[in-house]
Amino acid sequence: MEVRNIVILTGAGVSAESGLATFRGPDGLWEGHRVEDVCTPEAFARDPALVHQFYDARRARLAEVEPNSAHHALARLDAEWPGELLLVTQNVDDLHERAGSARLIHMHGELTSGWCLACNNRFPWAGEMNASSSCPTCTAPGMVRPDIVWFGEMPYAMERIEEALQRCDLFVSIGTSGAVYPAAGFVQTARYRGARTLEMNLEPSQGSYFFHESRIGRAGILVPAWVDEMLAAQSAQSRPMPS
Repeated sequence: MEVRNIVILTGAGVSAESGLATFRGPDGLWEGHRVEDVCTPEAFARDPALVHQFYDARRARLAEVEPNSAHHALARLDAEWPGELLLVTQNVDDLHERAGSARLIHMHGELTSGWCLACNNRFPWAGEMNASSSCPTCTAPGMVRPDIVWFGEMPYAMERIEEALQRCDLFVSIGTSGAVYPAAGFVQTARYRGARTLEMNLEPSQGSYFFHESRIGRAGILVPAWVDEMLAAQSAQSRPMPS
């Protein structure tokens, strides 16, 4: 099957190899906190200081880590793939950008972005955020929150993602559990439209049976090998036939 258009979904398993904690541990806690206490609009309304402290710590952690070989391989594919390519990440870190990926959507928001609840503007943010932080656009104090999609909120750019899934020839899921919707349903959408489907993960995901192929192992090893395969196949297809 000739592949022209690709959609790639990445999850916490990609960034884990750079040293960032996965979303939720086996004890149900996220870096020592219940998700309900740091990742819902209700939690922010109840205890904004705790929520700000939690995301401040995660933002600071970004300065201590670097993109790994999986991030760099995906950036190489982005730069060299001649067809349509959309990298959709569930991760809120900036490691894909730092590796060089450009055709990218953060469906769950970004740690390095703020959102003003007064004027609805989103803007780059570095350093600490607290109850007195002001919006750089409208200057309203105390109305800035992390630009993160919390439980109960709609992920970003769903229309654009859906359009890409409808057109893709290949859907690839990397380092994701397959447990969080709507991302967990992307494979079904793509496969229903006739796309080939591939997952790369440390272990089979909850939706592993929806994929035509599963490759089990570390993303830092599997992804560069797969990118080499894709670019070699594309080069062979584009090479003129001998006369």
